Amino acid sequence: MQIWNGDALEGYIGKGGEMAKGKTLYRCSVCGYETVKWLGKCPSCGDWNTMQEIAREISQPYAGKIKPAVQVDLSKIVELKDIRETISARIKTGISELDRVLGGGIVPGSVVLVGGEPGIGKSTLFLQMADKLAQRREVLYVSGEESAEQVGMRFSRLHLNSSLQFMAETQVEVILAAAEQKRPEILIVDSIQTVYYTDVSSASGSISQVRECAAALVRFAKSSNTAVFIIGHVTKDGNIAGPRVLEHLVDTVLYFEGEAQSAFRILRAAKNRFGSTNEIGVFDMDSNGMQEVKNPSAIMLSGRQKGIPGSCIYCALEGTRPVLIEVEALVSETSFGTPRRMTTGADYNRVSLIIAVLEKKVGLKMYNQDIFVNVGGGMRIWDTSLDLPIAASIVSSFRNRAIRSGTVLFGEIGLTGEIRHISQAEKRIAEAERMGMQRVILPSSNMVTVKKNIQLIGAKSLYDALNAIFE
Repeated sequence: MQIWNGDALEGYIGKGGEMAKGKTLYRCSVCGYETVKWLGKCPSCGDWNTMQEIAREISQPYAGKIKPAVQVDLSKIVELKDIRETISARIKTGISELDRVLGGGIVPGSVVLVGGEPGIGKSTLFLQMADKLAQRREVLYVSGEESAEQVGMRFSRLHLNSSLQFMAETQVEVILAAAEQKRPEILIVDSIQTVYYTDVSSASGSISQVRECAAALVRFAKSSNTAVFIIGHVTKDGNIAGPRVLEHLVDTVLYFEGEAQSAFRILRAAKNRFGSTNEIGVFDMDSNGMQEVKNPSAIMLSGRQKGIPGSCIYCALEGTRPVLIEVEALVSETSFGTPRRMTTGADYNRVSLIIAVLEKKVGLKMYNQDIFVNVGGGMRIWDTSLDLPIAASIVSSFRNRAIRSGTVLFGEIGLTGEIRHISQAEKRIAEAERMGMQRVILPSSNMVTVKKNIQLIGAKSLYDALNAIFE
């Protein structure tokens, strides 16, 4: 028996406590919210004029009778210790950056959800992936947004030439029927917002449609051992007909980061049952499609002006890959009573904490200063090792003193002003040395004993680090 809210219960309880049958309900076509009264605005999703009248049969309430037991095949119950892991060979996509994010390649029978803002390059990348796979595998690419002519134009523009099988279809039953007959190793559906299930009365792109279609694709993947890629759009709030409502259904969730106007794209795994979620793939969008970036540090630092106050170099660690990134800060006297604080690519609360430590422990008076912090390249960094670069760039802009060229910074700042130990400093130092940097300022507890061709300066406190930076 379904449990309803207080409004819904009214009208269902008859004499003797029994529920009436065949009552009329109103269901939201977007989110599936149900009520016994028509409403102009759905209380759940907030959309207008989405309530549709339906007839619903209500089952009799439980009256203390025990239902007959369902026949169960007890052979399905096994002991976990008797199960031996079967290792399936991963399928290489031919795009090393994508393989890195997937954990080494595509796992047969897995379901991968790819999200990102419209126009960021999802269809382009996975059309390129499908082209490379179609040269040695059976691949079916299904598009519900574009016709065969439109996809063919992109196929030609990207100079692709494989025997990729394509179908323009939006009905999920037809898609699965074609997949059953073709039996492809890889199935790509672009996008989940345009696909609909005939048994669901709501419109395409609604949450109920998206869930049902995704569930049908997942069942097909697990039963046929076909790897399925589901592409979806993410809106600003991320919850209307977007991938966020499907994350629990799939095995892997990939998200594109970066501005649509920028050339660089970062592919990051938010969930991965077959690999790490810390790896990233870096791509460059040009006229020939999405190109892999083999050396992200050089790309992130390209065009950087040297000797400018408010700028420093930070070595981030994305999974197993160290990347040099520029961190910028702009400090200017405010024209209003309350100073502004803005961050791009960094945690706002963390930046506020660093400003408070600079005022309390270093003695800088920034209560009347607007402070803006930006992490270059469209990166979003939540690692606490970003604290020291943020502090250094703020002080550099506030004092109008440039940080010496060739200096790399990383370290966590505590509330008492100490510089704390961070993880995998060796990799960060090696990357700084490989990129030709001259010195690294890091926590004193991370000082390594191995001789390097780069100067290492350890700092126990923020005061010591700033003295070393601006010596």
